[in-house]
Amino acid sequence: MNPATLIHRTVLLAEAVDGLSVKPDGVYVDCTFGRGGHSRRILAQLGPTGRLIAFDKDPAAIASAQALADPRFQIVHDGFVCFTQALDALGVSEVDGVLMDLGISSPQIDEAERGFSFRFDAPLDMRMDTTRGLTAAQWLAQADEADIREVIKTYGEERFAKSIAAAIVATRAESPITRTGELARLVAQNVRTREPGQDPATRTFQAIRIYLNRELEELSATLPQIIARLRTGGRISVISFHSLEDRIVKNFLRDAATADTLPSWVLVRAADIPQAPLRLVGKAIRASAEEVRDNPRARSAIMRVAERTEGEWKGLA
Repeated sequence: MNPATLIHRTVLLAEAVDGLSVKPDGVYVDCTFGRGGHSRRILAQLGPTGRLIAFDKDPAAIASAQALADPRFQIVHDGFVCFTQALDALGVSEVDGVLMDLGISSPQIDEAERGFSFRFDAPLDMRMDTTRGLTAAQWLAQADEADIREVIKTYGEERFAKSIAAAIVATRAESPITRTGELARLVAQNVRTREPGQDPATRTFQAIRIYLNRELEELSATLPQIIARLRTGGRISVISFHSLEDRIVKNFLRDAATADTLPSWVLVRAADIPQAPLRLVGKAIRASAEEVRDNPRARSAIMRVAERTEGEWKGLA
């Protein structure tokens, strides 16, 4: 299937870009280009001297980005974990805003040969970047049962991880598991209670995808890099799609927006207490009922926004 024919509906499109409070002459980063919905909206709000840098691992996303002929725009074929390194290479010391739309895009799910979805019978791949790394099939063929169990339990929050892992190891002893359909059927046979409206393979597929692509590790490593490069008044806008992502984002932003506390016996003026490096902007935002009706995948989306203050950032750059 031609990737260009796959439709991607950008979730929280207006809300995420509005959260950045785009300045016409500012420098912005879209950490997850996807099919460019957020990037195009940012570019529409930038003036002639504005600049947008985007990241993506996916070769299909890179092809889509390269078709975006705009001198204010640059695409980096790499994950956002290379944030600092890439900005240094581009000569960018500070930015005015950063947007992160985490997780997987609709075209990646809907393109059967990518192997992300249990809705198709296709090669079991699951890599965001198909040019590097182990496929899901290769990992399942060599991983220890204990590692498979831990991945499914930790990243999928799957109650039946133990029986699923045992079944995978028993099955691969007879023949390798190379197709999404094979894995989905095997999982379904070992999930004893079904969640309403959810395929029994959902949590296992999510877990393997997150693990293979190091999604949570890269998110945790990138957030401090972003804060270190935001200029005062600059904003970060993050959309998460499941509890593990959102927990990392929520805790990081909360901690960075909390000023250092001093013992009660220390006599100091409020104005002299060091300012926290971030300020939370509003409450977490979820997709509207109308958006969820038009795009059911928006149902689990949650967006958080924070703004850089003059407070010193003491974390890692």
